This record gives sequence, C-alpha cells and structure tokens, in this order.
Amino acid sequence: MLYSDVTPKSKRRRLRKSLDAGGLSIMPGAFNALSAQLIQQAGADGVYISGHMIAADLGLPDIGLTTATEVAQRAHQIARMVGIPSIVDADTGFGEPANAARTIQSLEDAGVAGCHIEDQINPKRCGHSAGIEVVDEEASIRRIRAAVAGRRRKDFVIIARTDARAAIGLDAAIERANAFVAAGADVVFPEALRGPDEYARFRQAIDVPLMLNLNEFGGRPPLTQTEARDLGYQLAVYPMTLMRLAMGATARGLRHILDEGSQTGVMDDMQTKDELYDTLDYEGYARFDQSILGA
Repeated sequence: MLYSDVTPKSKRRRLRKSLDAGGLSIMPGAFNALSAQLIQQAGADGVYISGHMIAADLGLPDIGLTTATEVAQRAHQIARMVGIPSIVDADTGFGEPANAARTIQSLEDAGVAGCHIEDQINPKRCGHSAGIEVVDEEASIRRIRAAVAGRRRKDFVIIARTDARAAIGLDAAIERANAFVAAGADVVFPEALRGPDEYARFRQAIDVPLMLNLNEFGGRPPLTQTEARDLGYQLAVYPMTLMRLAMGATARGLRHILDEGSQTGVMDDMQTKDELYDTLDYEGYARFDQSILGA
C-alpha cells in the first residue's frame, strides 16, 4: 500500500547481486509509476527510466531540454512504487563536474539503484539520431570521475555510457570504455553498436558488466534477449517500448472514438477496471481504512 516497503539500499544491493551473478537482467522502460508497477507485476528484473521517455512525456524531443530536477522527480515517483531496482538515464550529468556529482546525489535521494551518464556534447541527442557528437576523451572521463566522487552510497551503480561509436568509431569507443572503468565506472553502456560482432568485440575488451539497449527503432533489428545473453551482457533495457505501445493504442482508440462516436468497439483492448484496481491494490487501501476505523 502507498509506496514500496523495500528500501533503496535493498534495491541497490539486489542490482549489485544480479550484476555479480553474471546473467542478463531485463529492465523494461516505465513511462510512469503505474507502468512501473505493471513491470514489477510481470516479473521483470528491474525498471528502466529513459531520458527520451521523460522528455516525450513532457511533450519535448530528446535534445537535452529536460532538467536534472525533472529527471530526479520522475525517477523518485517511479522508484518509490516498486520493490525492484530502477536505473535512470542521467544524460550528460546536467553540467560540469560539480553538476554531475550533484546529479548523482539527487538520484541517490530519489531512491534509484543506479544511473548512466554519457559522453555526448551539450545539448545531447537521442543516441540513435544522426549527427551524434561527443566531447573529447578527457572531458568524458572527468564526468565519470565526478560521478564517482559525488557518490555517497557505495552500492549505487554508476554506468558510463559512450556514444562514441556513432561519432568517432568502434575502436575509440572501446578505448573510452576502458578509461571509464579506470575512472571508477561499475558498468559500461556502449550505445548504437552495429550488430552482434561489435557487441562481441566490446565484451572481449571490457572486464566490467555491460549494458545494452534493445531499442526497436535503432536503425537495425534489435538483438533478442537470447543473443544479448549469449554475448555476455548483464543489463538489457527497452527504453521506449511500453510508451510506444501505449501511445499507439491511444492514437488508434482516439480515432475510433471520434469516428464512431463510442468507445464500445475498442473496449476489448483496454485494461479492465479489475486489472487496474488489482495493480493499484484497492483492497489493501480498503483494509487499511477498515483497520483504522475499527481501532
């Protein structure tokens, strides 16, 4: 009832344990607290909170327009509702080294188990857009050093994302990834690699756990979970999949309502009242009220 009784510390430890185990953890992207509850209910390993999703939910493109406050607030709203770990996209850290360190502390306070910071220039773009640019290697390393230095809770997972593959090539991306590990990153997230062979090369070159994006509109067919597992990756996220499913259904439903003058023809596509009430635990709230009234 109300918020999860699993502490942020327990969630961070659960994420750390799963990374140490070496298997593949699946983290679908939540676009609000209710979808995060559905993700937990479905049995996923964790919840991913995408920067692209936060921007889209605000009606904005993913071009660096969101603020650290908006991201921390949404992360808190989602993380507090579930007992499984949440990871959030912290873009470029929202400023210079001190800003990146403050971002980490804000996200610790938000209750997420970890976050990733990338090496794009400001303002950043969606990682699968054309024209990606990255900062120079020393500037990118400073961001990770600042994030690690700002961390107060040592089990908070810091993920270093590199978009260098699209900007300056695979070898440079691998070089940066190793520098990020040396700077203290717990996990490396190589974005927008071009097929299984490149994912395999990354795995061979990097000694820490790896994260990958199973984005369905990345310009190439997404890897399957089996392929990701066989390649030796530890975290797989679906950043926008649930939001796209929901918005696609919403657009079709709206068209039907406006064209037909009734929602009757699309009711079979809806979540039922009972399903919603079960997810929101209406019975738990009723029991609480009865216990207080009874006392």
